[in-house]
Amino acid sequence: MTLLVLLALVTAIVTFGFSILVYKVALRFKLYPTIRERDVHTRPTPRLGGVAMFLGIVVAFGIAFAVASNFQLLAVVFADPTPVFAILGAALLIVLVGIADDLWDLDWMTKLAGQFVAAGLVAWLGVQIYSLPIGGLTVGSPWMSVAMTVIAIVLVMNAINFIDGLDGLVAGVALIANGVFFLYSYLLTVKTSPSNYFSLASVIAVILVGACAGFLPLNWHPAKMFMGDTGAMLVGLLMATSAIAVTGQLDPASVEGLGKSNLLPAFIPIILPFAVLVIPLLDFGLAVLRRLQAGKSPFSADRKHLHHRLLDMGHSHLHAVLIFYGWTAVISIGCLLFFATHQLWIPITFLAVGLVVCTAITLAPLGRRKAQEAVAELTPAGSSGAQAAAKLDPLDAAAHPDEDQANEPTRTKETS
Repeated sequence: MTLLVLLALVTAIVTFGFSILVYKVALRFKLYPTIRERDVHTRPTPRLGGVAMFLGIVVAFGIAFAVASNFQLLAVVFADPTPVFAILGAALLIVLVGIADDLWDLDWMTKLAGQFVAAGLVAWLGVQIYSLPIGGLTVGSPWMSVAMTVIAIVLVMNAINFIDGLDGLVAGVALIANGVFFLYSYLLTVKTSPSNYFSLASVIAVILVGACAGFLPLNWHPAKMFMGDTGAMLVGLLMATSAIAVTGQLDPASVEGLGKSNLLPAFIPIILPFAVLVIPLLDFGLAVLRRLQAGKSPFSADRKHLHHRLLDMGHSHLHAVLIFYGWTAVISIGCLLFFATHQLWIPITFLAVGLVVCTAITLAPLGRRKAQEAVAELTPAGSSGAQAAAKLDPLDAAAHPDEDQANEPTRTKETS
């Protein structure tokens, strides 16, 4: 565990250094696109943060490979380096496609083709869904295994990319989700393979945690740099690959053994990867349905994602991002607790309380809006909104500027 934590720390430091370098280079050579009609940020901002994340990830894998010979447990991960090279090769391809899209706006078909090629490379060279930990279910044929793997990776890449619309959103959500998934993969490896506490899934997850943590300082609102499609697709690729590495290649018999005293843990290997991605997958599904119903391409851009709806409800930029963090943490940690403890009341209580709190915070602006509307109906003509709010709650009026003033534009990156 200590070695993996150190690996995450090194990845964060290296990524942070590369982030500053990429930011300065992007400003020096004006490597950022002009403001588009659908964008809501007010000044051109570099979108090449994904390049810094990729460089940090490559350096981290290089360090892990270099020291593996000195650590027997870590050496097991690199005993067959082919999957690692396949992952890094796919990541390089995605970064190249992402850079072209962030600078020149590729059409969605070209971007999707690049995603399928990258996912195919990962599946072809060994990281595949061979079995599902549900009753010993195995995939029917090698071609079916490849197809399922490719579709899963492409789906997650687009789901992550779809929520990349607010400063710090993807980096923070991925940090939380992969932090939980790292703990899960580590605990699972300990239980199913006591002689080796390391796995490819845990190494990928912990390196991705470090990359997101290293980039987040420059991406925090107001962001100096966006990760762009380069970073969002890279994060999605590695999250999907990590999940497939732990769920698709796990011996079904070992998972069934975990569920002898409690049936639920046997299903956590298939539930938790979806749990940590529930918000991106929900946003992706809603966006696809919305656009298909309107007769548009599923990848056509709009301003109706979940983070946009939070802003429209009245949440500030920071509050909207923190709400996403909260939902991600509650759902993913709740599922992890089902695996980590046999006391069912603990995860059930955590989920129940967490969901109630998150729901209340998410819907809070609706209550304030109704209160303001009620005050407005009782306010004599000519009185300002601020005066009416002061009559209702002087402290609340002092905390919120006059609503008649123009709000400062929210600085975000609109994505597909």
